[in-house]
Amino acid sequence: MSDSPHLPEACDLLIEAGYVVPIDPHAVVLEDHAVAIRGSEIVAILPRAEARARFRATQVVSRPEAALMPGLVNAHTHNPMTLLRGVADDLPLMTWLQQHIWPVEAAVIGPEFVADGTTLAIAEMLRGGTTCANENYFFGDVQAAVYKKHGFRALVGAVIIDFPTAWAKTDDEYFAKAGELHDQWRTDPLIGTAFAPHAPYTVNDANFERVRMLSDQLDMQVHLHTHETAQEITDSIKLHGQRPLARLDRLGLVNDRLIAVHMTQLTEAEIHLCAERGVSVVHCPESNLKLASGFCPACALQRAGVNLAIGTDGCASNNDLDMFSENRTAAILAKAVADDATALDAATTLRASTLGGARALGFGERIGSIEVGKQADLVCVDLSALETQPLHNVLSQLVYATGRQQVSDVWIAGKPKLVQRELVGMDLPGIIANARQWRERIRHIRA
Repeated sequence: MSDSPHLPEACDLLIEAGYVVPIDPHAVVLEDHAVAIRGSEIVAILPRAEARARFRATQVVSRPEAALMPGLVNAHTHNPMTLLRGVADDLPLMTWLQQHIWPVEAAVIGPEFVADGTTLAIAEMLRGGTTCANENYFFGDVQAAVYKKHGFRALVGAVIIDFPTAWAKTDDEYFAKAGELHDQWRTDPLIGTAFAPHAPYTVNDANFERVRMLSDQLDMQVHLHTHETAQEITDSIKLHGQRPLARLDRLGLVNDRLIAVHMTQLTEAEIHLCAERGVSVVHCPESNLKLASGFCPACALQRAGVNLAIGTDGCASNNDLDMFSENRTAAILAKAVADDATALDAATTLRASTLGGARALGFGERIGSIEVGKQADLVCVDLSALETQPLHNVLSQLVYATGRQQVSDVWIAGKPKLVQRELVGMDLPGIIANARQWRERIRHIRA
């Protein structure tokens, strides 16, 4: 509503961009448009000249050579593990996990490690245009507090696993801590909570049934790794007489709350089951390629109607949190896997890494697209660089040619987090120095 019939409306922020990429409607690019923000919400998307006439903005940010798009949603991360970047590379999954990652984690994991790793990850994600992460790691209470401190949006997983860790010693303790995490954050505008049973090979039937019951009661997403490798399938058939997805279905977990990560080993029937039940699948192409885990049939999933999201996985297996790189890899890999050059086109890939991720997390009504009423989680990408010239097609350029270093500005809930490549409210030299001292501590442990 206008302040009076003759005065422009007040808004807090008007972002003008050469191109606005709303994601919904699909594959649309709005040239020379502006987005008006009041508080944390988007209140209008309209041509720049109309925006100037209609709104009286406290601040105007003009980026005539940039694309303004929704913040990227990293739909599967282990962000404290950013401190383990490069600790163990060029190894198969179970060797990497059991002989290298788990022993190092056992020696260092605790609130300090989790807080420092999460802080490092937030800084990296913001500089790469990511505004929301789906977190799967221990000490969810510490993670949530760090995300909240920095105004970063996250779905924080409460880990459930069948063996004792520094986080919890017994099944009951894991579930008690999950309940506490949910109770503490259930009304927070930035932080959500999910159950994060690690994987079918590390969670027993009784605990999965308990997760399903509580997920139903509390309306919480269930975030887990599954169908990650061929060996996982073989082992599941041997131990349970069923493939992992069939076992999860028997236990009542294959539904619209399930965030199924990796999914490299799928039959056509399993793809259609996921579509029918509303399962979200998170494609982590670079981690899967690096660990030789297999190829997620991303195109077949998307064409079957499955909600597809994209994630980086953790820095111990990727080794970065670069969603621009992940998008490019996802789009190119999908074409090779499907033997179809039209598979997972640029617009569809961008949708997966924004609105697809938001919907997987249960945040689809709040973020993932530039729409009136949604939260102003927005990213400006400078397309004036040599590497993105000439600019024939904005969507193509964003997926196939743009690097994360071209992210100029980031807002979460209308608040600036990156301004002209400078982080807001984060001590970058201090974060780097802290990462280096963790390197020395880990080096000493492994010596």
